[in-house]
Amino acid sequence: MTSPLLLVRDLGLVDYDVVWELQKRTAADRISGALAQDTLLLVQHPPVVTLGRSTKPANLLATPDVLAAHNIQLRDVERGGDVTVHEPGQLVAYPIIDLKQHTQDLHWYLRQVEHAIILALAAIGLDATRQAGQTGVWRDGRKLASIGVHAREWVTWHGVALNVQNDLRTFAHVVPCGIEHVTMTTVMRECELSGVPYPGWNAVRDAVANGFSEAFGLELKMWRETPGGSRLPGIAPW
Repeated sequence: MTSPLLLVRDLGLVDYDVVWELQKRTAADRISGALAQDTLLLVQHPPVVTLGRSTKPANLLATPDVLAAHNIQLRDVERGGDVTVHEPGQLVAYPIIDLKQHTQDLHWYLRQVEHAIILALAAIGLDATRQAGQTGVWRDGRKLASIGVHAREWVTWHGVALNVQNDLRTFAHVVPCGIEHVTMTTVMRECELSGVPYPGWNAVRDAVANGFSEAFGLELKMWRETPGGSRLPGIAPW
């Protein structure tokens, strides 16, 4: 008997607002039953700072005008968590998952998202862990991945941002996730520190897709986005 599918869309570098709307449309389709499978959107964003529902004003270190002068967007969003950053070279994974088909527990879901990233990093030779009291994925006290989620009728959106080969420059404008003195790091940097060859963007992307497949017991169906494509039907397979 085959497992349920996880449809994976690799969107490339796309403006935050475009993918934010796509998440909401995809989640609505999953809630209504128009979309029969769980979906994972993989994407990079131009520089953007997002403010979650728990953001404390002091954790945004720059004014909107300063961010705009650096070509950094600022968005208030419905996800949980504090302030976070997206920038090119960071892999953002947005799982649109119906927890009624899994476990109806957001704490369980957060741990599974962490597990997916830990599995992905293990596949490329990096040991990573959780850190007590702090959502996310860490390595030797340095933070690799930040997580913030939202759910309606047990269908999730928003997700996890894994620093892969980004320069971390945008993080200078925030207290990441509201954690004072946190050290952000990247997959590339951790590979260098540990002597593990950095496998490249595509290998990390595929490892993340496989990590979600394993963590949620789903069979992968991976797709490459075509120019102008905005919905699942008609997208050419990888």
